[in-house]
Amino acid sequence: MTSRRLSIQVSPAIGSVSAEYTIPGTARFIMTLAHGAGAGMDHVFMTTLASSLAEEGIATLRFNFPFAENKKGRPDTPAVAHQTIAAAIDHAHTTFPSLPLFASGKSFGGRMTSQYLAAHPRPEVKGIVFYGFPLHPSGKPSIERAEHLKEIKIKMLFLQGTKDELATWDLITSVCKSLPKPN
Repeated sequence: MTSRRLSIQVSPAIGSVSAEYTIPGTARFIMTLAHGAGAGMDHVFMTTLASSLAEEGIATLRFNFPFAENKKGRPDTPAVAHQTIAAAIDHAHTTFPSLPLFASGKSFGGRMTSQYLAAHPRPEVKGIVFYGFPLHPSGKPSIERAEHLKEIKIKMLFLQGTKDELATWDLITSVCKSLPKPN
C-alpha cells in the first residue's frame, strides 16, 4: 500500500485543497472519500477507513473541503462543497481511468456528494457509499434531507449505525425502501 499527498485545484475563486491517495498494491476500484462537518480528511476515522479499504483492494482519494483546509468551523455552502466534490471526482477519474469509480462520504460529505450527483449525474461514477447519512438534525427526526436521493440513478449503499443521532434507524430504513431501484 502506498500513499501520495497532493493538492487539488477546486476553482480559481475557491483555490486548492489538500488530498491524499491511499493505493493498494493491486487496486480493483477507486473511491473518493469526503469527510464530515466535524473533522477533516486526516481524522483517525478517515485515515483508518482508507487503510481498511486499501486492504480490500479499494484505492481512495481523501480530500479536504475548503472550510477544513482553512480551519474554519462552519462547513462550506453546498455550492462550494459540490465544486470540491466535482474536482475530486475529476482527479480520481483522470488518475485512474481504467478503475471503476465510486463516490463516498462521511455524514456531511456523503450528503454533499449525493446532492452533487443528484443535480449532476456523472456516468463514470458507479455508485455512492454513505458512512452515516445525516438524515435530520439531532433530536429533530424528519426525512426532508433525503428528497434529492430520489433523483439519483446509480446504486447507493447506506452504512448506518443504529444509535446515529442524525438518522433514526426507522426513518433511514423507510427512506431506503422508498428509493427507486438503480439502473
